[in-house]
Amino acid sequence: MTTQRSTALITGASSGIGAVYADRLAARGYDLVLVARREARLQTLAAQLEQRYGVQVATLTADLTDETGIRAVEEVLRSNSKIDMLVNNAGTAQMAPFMAGDVAHHQAINMLNTTALMRLTYALLPRLAQNNRGTLINIASVLAVHARAGSALYSATKSWVLNFTRGLQEEFADSNVRIQAVLPAATATEIWAISGVPIDNLPEGSVMTTDNMVDAALAGLDQGELITIPPLHDESLWTRYEEARLALFNSARTGEPAPRYLPR
Repeated sequence: MTTQRSTALITGASSGIGAVYADRLAARGYDLVLVARREARLQTLAAQLEQRYGVQVATLTADLTDETGIRAVEEVLRSNSKIDMLVNNAGTAQMAPFMAGDVAHHQAINMLNTTALMRLTYALLPRLAQNNRGTLINIASVLAVHARAGSALYSATKSWVLNFTRGLQEEFADSNVRIQAVLPAATATEIWAISGVPIDNLPEGSVMTTDNMVDAALAGLDQGELITIPPLHDESLWTRYEEARLALFNSARTGEPAPRYLPR
């Protein structure tokens, strides 16, 4: 009797974080479906991984800012019953004042960072739920919990990813489906060239390599973490943040205006 090998689908897989996830998961014995816009890079990476690890690697060239691209990946997720892991990694950013960009570009960023992620998740989750196993990894950002001038849109999309993932974790809490949100800080990827902020402008020592980021994220997954922040050394900071967040939520359930809002 043979055991069916699991397959992982990774978006944004042609470089950076996605390419490292592809390498690490192939090393763990996963077959792969690699999704990105740059076909030549995908083909090169696929050939390297097949030779290095002896796994099967399929590629799908798709632009996830486009309806046609999203539908193509949805179809693969629904039709390929071997896929039991999805790494929603594809994303982009423009680190500039909101009014500096045109609305079409903002819409494309939102489509890629949120809508595509939601739809691909929806395409796979029914099978994970039915089989009561599988893994969903959503790549968010530490900017999910912070916003600054120039990051309004990006921070908003990554906050959406974090809260979307939290809700799913609650829904699947009693199942064997693993759902993880990964919140990288500054990581050495090509997103900086696209974002308008040169990576050399970042504080020295603040940028993590993609290898370290993915290795830490997978270690967090193996340890059962729901939220993984690879460069966070003091775990108590997250614990206090969560306690404050929940206290704030619960304190708002009084049904009465706070005294400071009442007529004087």
